[in-house]
Amino acid sequence: MKPGETAVISGFTDEPLSVKLLEMGFLPGTVVRFNFSAPFGDPVCVNVSGFDVSLRLEEANTISILD
Repeated sequence: MKPGETAVISGFTDEPLSVKLLEMGFLPGTVVRFNFSAPFGDPVCVNVSGFDVSLRLEEANTISILD
């Protein structure tokens, strides 16, 4: 995703990590907006449910999205 783009969460590829993400508000069907990434690309900042959240790129890559 590029800064400002939005997508809908469809699921997760890492079941143990999905519990943490679900608790943080990354629910399937929720719209997520990519805000920006750090200078070297990790971590990334996204907005979900009205909150800005920073995720390691490894964590963000486990979120499946619909364009």
